[in-house]
Amino acid sequence: MTTELTPTTPIAIGLDDGYAFTKLALPDGRLMVAPSRARIGRSAVTWINEAERRVFEYETEDAVYSVGAIDGAPTHFEGYPWSGLNRAIVQHALHQAGLGGLSIHAVSGLPVSTFYRKGGELRNDAIARKRESLRKPVHPLSGSLPAAIAFHEVIPEALAAWYDDVIVEQGDSISLDAERVSVPVAVVDIGGRTTDYVVVKDQGILHESSGSLQCGMLNVKQLVADEIQARFDLEVLSEQLVDHAVQHNVVRLRGTDHDVTAMVAAAKREVVERIYLETRRQLGLGVELDRVLFVGGGAVALAEDIADWYPHQTLAAHAAFANARGMLKYLRYVCEASDAA
Repeated sequence: MTTELTPTTPIAIGLDDGYAFTKLALPDGRLMVAPSRARIGRSAVTWINEAERRVFEYETEDAVYSVGAIDGAPTHFEGYPWSGLNRAIVQHALHQAGLGGLSIHAVSGLPVSTFYRKGGELRNDAIARKRESLRKPVHPLSGSLPAAIAFHEVIPEALAAWYDDVIVEQGDSISLDAERVSVPVAVVDIGGRTTDYVVVKDQGILHESSGSLQCGMLNVKQLVADEIQARFDLEVLSEQLVDHAVQHNVVRLRGTDHDVTAMVAAAKREVVERIYLETRRQLGLGVELDRVLFVGGGAVALAEDIADWYPHQTLAAHAAFANARGMLKYLRYVCEASDAA
């Protein structure tokens, strides 16, 4: 039986609002992704066919943001998780999911080193700023109703993926995988701005082997952008053009396609080497770990490059959404403060 949704029925979502992409896990099983791409100010675009609109405008705290198919402002700064830029991007993702006008209960995340100090103490100020930021109002300038985040909790990224791994949903049945929850496991979460590490043993986080590296897929894009600008003597390069170059190994300039396969491969090698060295520093050879679980969009993009780091490593199913799924599971089955469906 399907429950009819009303504006007062809280909807549970897992919200992985990353620096490169914003991913949603919804209770109906949908997984959705949108680029974390926005900039302050009006879009200055008039759409000849409104049905083809690809840039949308939102207002929060007296500032207007344009979100969508544009060259966005950088997201890789310390305050991004509690910025107006982040709120506008999240609101847009919620609208894309059809949640405008509804009450939302959400769990999102912070990088491990932003959530914890190295000794395991909570960084309460950062957690509180992130928790409160998404509850601030954001108004679509289209006139549509906003998605209202009525409840918001924050957990560490990578640990969210551990929840996804150990909480098993089978139809209407929910269980804790006794074997997975009892063995030591490392989660390596390769994202846009950071690579996060969490080692869990006996349901405790081992902080000496957990933390964050400021390196991810955005570094690949920056290296490729720098090389394209240098080779073709360009002062300005659009973000969308760089994204296309990284994904397809081709850049189109002045009406001509140029092969940049070597550039992209070199950038990936440099980033992979940095992540590999930090992974070895954090986890060593992993001989006392039952598994090394790779998650995140970067783990998917770099799957071939990281495939042989550990003999007992695995790549999570739909790894880019592991954090979002874990956040939703945490909200529905662990967090007692929410009554969302």
